[in-house]
Amino acid sequence: MSQSLGTALTRPSGLAIDRPRALARRFGNAAGSRAYDLFVPSGYAGTPLPLVVMLHGCSQTSRDFAIGTGMDAMAEAQGFLVAYPDQPRSANFAKSWNWFRDEDQRRGRGEPSIIAGLTRAIMAEFSVDPSRVYVAGLSSGGAAAAVMAMMYPDLYAAVGIHSGLACGSAGSMSAAIATMRRGALLRPVQAAHPVPTIVFHGDRDTTVSPVNGDQALAQAQPEGRLTVTTVAGRSKGGMAYTRRVLTEPDSQWSSEHWVLHGAGHAWAGGHPAGSHTDPTGPDASGEMLRFFLSHAKNRRAHRH
Repeated sequence: MSQSLGTALTRPSGLAIDRPRALARRFGNAAGSRAYDLFVPSGYAGTPLPLVVMLHGCSQTSRDFAIGTGMDAMAEAQGFLVAYPDQPRSANFAKSWNWFRDEDQRRGRGEPSIIAGLTRAIMAEFSVDPSRVYVAGLSSGGAAAAVMAMMYPDLYAAVGIHSGLACGSAGSMSAAIATMRRGALLRPVQAAHPVPTIVFHGDRDTTVSPVNGDQALAQAQPEGRLTVTTVAGRSKGGMAYTRRVLTEPDSQWSSEHWVLHGAGHAWAGGHPAGSHTDPTGPDASGEMLRFFLSHAKNRRAHRH
């Protein structure tokens, strides 16, 4: 059922980057079906490995997103699986995940059921550590990742939201456009079972207002006292950032908020051969992976 995918993508700039081989897969259920690429590290030998599900942004493809984020190379080096679901134009003319539609913000329905279904299909086909399954995305993919964390806290141990929005921020296309510009008017519903969350957002993002990153992080916070540590830094590429780390005393829960100063709507530290990347930023892929692997799900966690 597997097949080799193209090993290189060339952008208009002429830059090209080799991509390790990935498997082509498709998952379908009553809500529909989606193709996805699955990268399996060459050292895979049946020992349970972590799994990261990566959701691309508007106008991107799974292959483009893999190259821009460089997540395959990290998976090869550190030993984990990566899945890249692909949103077809038949589902959204701009290839955007439909994070703003009511049926696509509910457990067991729409796109969330498809993404969760393909996650479980991978877990059934390969040896995956069920306590180390993660989801991340950019823009509409980041918003979809927030939905997955909200609807499936029993499945995902941590979530990465880059330039995205909180779950429930909008309920229609028109509301989505307004929310992207100025954030949700009503505070998004607090997560019943908060999933550790790492957020990246540029403070000059004119596509998705930075306030949406604030709201996504706030949604994922547990009620009660939190310890906050703030660190200012600068990436190797020269971009200044502020990193805020939130921890809950006497628990393993934590979240991080990276505000990228001067950055627009692009994956920080990404490879220029991929679209919507900013190579000058801090390494969002590496930082997300560090954050993910520091969180393993307590299998006794609540289910809903």
